[in-house]
Amino acid sequence: MTALSHPRRGGALRPGRPPSFVPLLAQAAVWAGAAGVLGLWWTGTPSVVSPADWLTGAGRITGLLAGYGCAVLVALMARVPLLDHRVGTDRLARWHAMGGRYTLSLLLAHVLLIIWGYALASHSGVVHQTTTLVLHYPDMLKATAAFLLLMATAVVSARAARRRMSYETWHYLHFATYLALFLAFGHQLSNGADFVGHRPVQLAWYALYLGVAALLAWYRFLLPVRRALRHRLRVADVRREAPGVVSVHLTGRHLTELGARSGQFFRWRFLTPGLWWTANPYSLSAPPLPHHLRITVKEAGGHSAALAGLRPGTRVWAEGPYGSFTARRRRAEKVLLLAGGVGITPLRALFETLPGEVTLLYRARRPEDLALRSELDAIAAARGATVHYVVDEPAVHFSPLTARALHRLIPDLAAHEVYLCGPPGMTEAARRALRGAGIPRRHIHHESFEF
Repeated sequence: MTALSHPRRGGALRPGRPPSFVPLLAQAAVWAGAAGVLGLWWTGTPSVVSPADWLTGAGRITGLLAGYGCAVLVALMARVPLLDHRVGTDRLARWHAMGGRYTLSLLLAHVLLIIWGYALASHSGVVHQTTTLVLHYPDMLKATAAFLLLMATAVVSARAARRRMSYETWHYLHFATYLALFLAFGHQLSNGADFVGHRPVQLAWYALYLGVAALLAWYRFLLPVRRALRHRLRVADVRREAPGVVSVHLTGRHLTELGARSGQFFRWRFLTPGLWWTANPYSLSAPPLPHHLRITVKEAGGHSAALAGLRPGTRVWAEGPYGSFTARRRRAEKVLLLAGGVGITPLRALFETLPGEVTLLYRARRPEDLALRSELDAIAAARGATVHYVVDEPAVHFSPLTARALHRLIPDLAAHEVYLCGPPGMTEAARRALRGAGIPRRHIHHESFEF
């Protein structure tokens, strides 16, 4: 079924904001730090002569870069507002995932190269040298435990394993990385040739790790507690929107101080049995108001299913707001909001508040799965916008997610900027279709809410 509602009226457009240079500056800072780490090794290495020197030197380089990489990875996911709002949670998550693969590769190379280099230098076997390092060098038992923890986290973070576990389990397993970094820190200073006897270098390394720890403690732990006490969020009502979909209405105090924008999300912790121990990410499904917030959630696991049974008055802690999936990203005069399933939630809020000429395309499996439809129609009528509803069932109304099908609905599609939100399979298909329709990659905005 494809329905067209409410012809669009023209309207004035507020000029788009200039592009943010924060992502480039953040990348430059990371690479500058890596260059500084390499400089540390260079100045501390007078000569490299024998094969053992080459192997040990390579082990030192990879170890230094791995130690630096671990600090950077934690900083990327410390939820610092400047990074989260200007770089975007999805981009930070991609940087984190890519950096994690590089860092673990460096870490593995460091372990193998150091063992091999030391074995050559001492004319001993690899097994004997491994035992000597682990049992007789200071802080190496803790470092070995850290190495095993990080490798275990890497295994459970692999895409195939990730699909088989709940968000909550995956989320809490990542806290093992904090323990691993704590365990590994000591051996860097007590055994690293670049640190032993070099007090300024040790102090710089302490400053790096303590600075990252301070960011993590403040933004991920202390600030959420402070805001919970300040804003006193509670559940006001729970309403059914579609099969398996409910809206949770929340009230609180001084909510404008949160600085939330349409399109952003929070991590919500509901202080009720079975839910208090985890914080899950859900987008605002309506523009934030001074005393009211709303999320709309589809049943997709134990946590989301339990929200339908929330009682009014339940206390709530909200971590956020997070994400750059907001009007700040808009540059073009025309905007397409492309939603799939419960991905309508941030786009519904943007549909009401995004300035300019906006078209909404909402895909769902069945007509009854089109959540918030009456609200969308009312918004379209109020602002003179266009809404297209596309469902997969019954099959006679099916419309494939291709460039040609999108062009039939929106003839001037290539002139649009796109905000995209939906299930992973749908968003990947939409990206391909939009790119095939001639929309530049930089004009396709999508945000994931992982970790």
